[in-house]
Amino acid sequence: MKAVCILFISLLTFFAGNIPNKTVEKLDLKSFSGTWYSLYSIPTMFDKGSRETTTYYTLNKDGYYNVVTTCREGDKNKLRSFKSKIFPVEDTHDGQMKAQFIWPIKVDYWVIDLASDYSWAVVGHPDYRFLFIMSRKPSMDKVLYEKIVAHCKAMGYPVEKLVSQQFPHELQ
Repeated sequence: MKAVCILFISLLTFFAGNIPNKTVEKLDLKSFSGTWYSLYSIPTMFDKGSRETTTYYTLNKDGYYNVVTTCREGDKNKLRSFKSKIFPVEDTHDGQMKAQFIWPIKVDYWVIDLASDYSWAVVGHPDYRFLFIMSRKPSMDKVLYEKIVAHCKAMGYPVEKLVSQQFPHELQ
């Protein structure tokens, strides 16, 4: 099995850039709700220097997510929390969403890869501006992580910019 995964990763790396940057075809909003741990990211300007980022998605009756993000910042281990909203793009059932951190501005927030059981997800941007590898647990299998990174690289993301969110034992 390990040899098959290594071969798969090698093939994805060889054909890097040949997979279109697009969202997953179907996203079940209820299944996506809940707690996510951001394990690795190409951070936005708002995320730089943060670590141990945990995000709570609550699907409300209006069909969008109320989001609470908690992270640690700086050397003093300061805990920071902020609220945002994530809106599914109307008339789609795929991974296209819009994030709103400051009203009225919304930015593209694409779910570009997703486990069938919603145990992990990858969020990106159509212009490759950011990337988040998220899990339902604060850790991830190293082979799975490498497979996800190879897939993101094949889509054109600059994976060399990925930084760890520094959860204890994040790769197993």
